[in-house]
Parts: sequence; C-alpha cells; structure tokens
Amino acid sequence: MTSSTGPLAMVRRIAGAVTASLASAVIAHLASVLVFFSASGADPSSLQQLSGYFLASSLILFLIIAIVAGLDGLRRWYVAVPLAIVAALLSSLFGSLATILGSGATIDGSAIAFLFGTLVGPKLVFAIAAVLAAATVGRRLWAYITQSTLDAPPALDRRVALVRLPAANLAEGQVTHIARSVVDAEKADEQWDAYVAALIDNGWDTIEVPVAADAPDSVFVEDAVVIFGETAVITSPGHESRRSEIAGVEDTVRELGLHIARIELPGTLDGGDVLKVGKTAYVGRGGRTNAEGIRQLRAIVGPLGYTVVAVPVASVLHLKSGVTALPDGTILGYPPLVDNPGMFDRFLAVPEETGVAVVVLSDDTVLMAASAPKSAELVTELGYRVVTVDISEFEKLEGCVTCLSVRIR
Repeated sequence: MTSSTGPLAMVRRIAGAVTASLASAVIAHLASVLVFFSASGADPSSLQQLSGYFLASSLILFLIIAIVAGLDGLRRWYVAVPLAIVAALLSSLFGSLATILGSGATIDGSAIAFLFGTLVGPKLVFAIAAVLAAATVGRRLWAYITQSTLDAPPALDRRVALVRLPAANLAEGQVTHIARSVVDAEKADEQWDAYVAALIDNGWDTIEVPVAADAPDSVFVEDAVVIFGETAVITSPGHESRRSEIAGVEDTVRELGLHIARIELPGTLDGGDVLKVGKTAYVGRGGRTNAEGIRQLRAIVGPLGYTVVAVPVASVLHLKSGVTALPDGTILGYPPLVDNPGMFDRFLAVPEETGVAVVVLSDDTVLMAASAPKSAELVTELGYRVVTVDISEFEKLEGCVTCLSVRIR
C-alpha cells in the first residue's frame, strides 16, 4: 500500500508546525513584555509580572498556531492572515480568562466586561504581535522546514504520483488494437506493487485514488486527468465504460488544492492522448479523443501559456502508446506505430514497441518497461539512468508505464 507522505515528510510537517508556532508565541510574548516594560519606565521589577501576565495567552497561541500549521493553514497568505487573527483573539481572550480564574474571581458581568476590555487594552499589543509573527516569521519557518512553497497548492511542493489499485475485474478491460489474452490478476497486483515501489524509491510521494471496483480499466489512472501546472483538467473518456472513473480522481486532485477544469461531452479526451513537452501539449486525435475535446482543451490551457498541437492517431490506442518524451524533449517513438513522425521537432526511433513509453522520474532518470531491453539500452547510452519494471499483465490490456500513474510536480 502507499501513502501521501513518507515518514520523513511527516517528521518535517510536525517539526514545521511546532517550530512555526513556537516562534510565533515567543515573538508575541517578548514583544508584548518589552512594550509594557518600556512603558513602565524600564523597571526591572515589572519584568516577571509582565511575563506572567502574557504567559497563558502565549501558551494558548502556541497550541492554536501548531494546529493551524499542522493543517496546512500557513501555506497561503490569504488563509494564514485570517487564521492568525482568529488565533490571536482567541489566545488573548482565553489567556485573560485563565488569569481571571487563576485569581479566584468568579465569572460575572464585570469579569466579562474586563475580559473583552483587555482586547482594546494590554492584549491588543499581544494580538497585533501575534498576527504579525505568525503571518511572517511563522510562515517562513514552516515553509523552510517542511520544504513547502508558500502560496502554491500542496501537491506542487513535492513530487507526487497518483496511482490506483487494479479493480478485481481488471481482466475485463477494453482492448482495441491487440488480441485479447488471459490476464493473471494476482501477477498484475504484484507488478502494480513493484511499479509503485519504483516511484517511491526514486523520490516520489504516492497517493492512492480510491479504487473503482466496477471499472476494469481504472488502474490506468492517467486517462482521467491531465495536470497543467496548478490546473487539473478532468477528462471526458472516449469509451463510455470509463466515464465512471473520473469522480474519484477529481476528488483526489481537489483535495491536493489544484484548480479544476473539465472536458465536457460531446467532447471526449483521454489523458493518454496528451503528451506535454515543455509548454507544448501534443494531443492525439484518434479513437478516444475527438476534435471537440481538443478544442475544449485548447481553450482551457491556452490562457495558461500552453500550445496545443493536434496529432492524428490511427495505429495505436493513445498518442502515448506510440510516442513519449525524454526529459530533454526528445520524442521517442516506434515507427510502425507513429503516423506522422514529422510533426515532432526531435524524433528518435526505438527498436521495440513497448520501448516508446518512458516516465520521467527526474532530470536524469526515467522509468521504462522491462519488456523493452534494447530501448532501455538506447536511452542509457543517451546518458540517462533507466529504471525498469515488469508490467506484462497491463501490456495485455494496451497499458504502458505512463498509464499507471499521474505525476504532479
């Protein structure tokens, strides 16, 4: 099984939350004490009393900011600032309440009036200091320790791969350009585990999309969504049997904080037909993706700075069944499966059909199928480290290494 965060990432999240909240509370506490220490004529005897007065509020602020940071509330400034204001007001109020109760006083009308009066008196300084500290120093410390990017969706901080367990009826998946053969479900599960392990071993956090029990092709999660920066384009699968797959994928990318756009019927588009190379999106026009789907995609991603190039596809199920790209933008293709190789700026022929598919793991590492050793050797000779996995059971359903995950980075 996989998780959205590894142990190290979890440690960073906890350390980031604790450090950010501690820094915010200490800064607010010291700032408040120093302001009133100066106002009292810098009388050393007042330091202990002032520190005790603000101590309860500082401790409560620490707890609240720790919770806020732990829930990712410091990432975006327009979320962090309101939450910091709420935290500052609550810690000021409850800190004053703790002081009242600690003195043995009862909570009556005059006590409540005093309680709220502190918000425009001594605790106002504390509240202002708390907001400024949490929204500036606290946020930056949190981002540094958790290795997060401020004001960006969480998924863009790290290399994330969406994966989906094979459904029990995997063997019933669609085949179009090859003859159906027997799929070993148990072996497929083992191969899927090894595929996911390869992603994790190469620095990717994996997130499991909820399994689609009645959708045999749902393991090919790539077809349900295409990622363009901070935007997730939910597709409109070309085969009607696959349209139930998109709901779980949409829920998952929404939870990651990505913006959602959709291809709507009568437009159809499968993610396997979209090959991104820099700011160019090659889109296969074939059996699963139609002209209306391409038009809608162009309208969505054009304003994001992407150019959509439509590529006729007739010999394979999806465009990425015939071509994919290396990290440097070189297009790999198996000539018998590529209808128009001239449409690509740099085209390199590979010697095996299954050798066309590469998953870019990093700038110098790619994932390829074990069934294409000659192609893997060719890519290795180009200076790349090649990781291979056996996906033979998925290849029986026209699947390849790109189909089994959606990479977000």
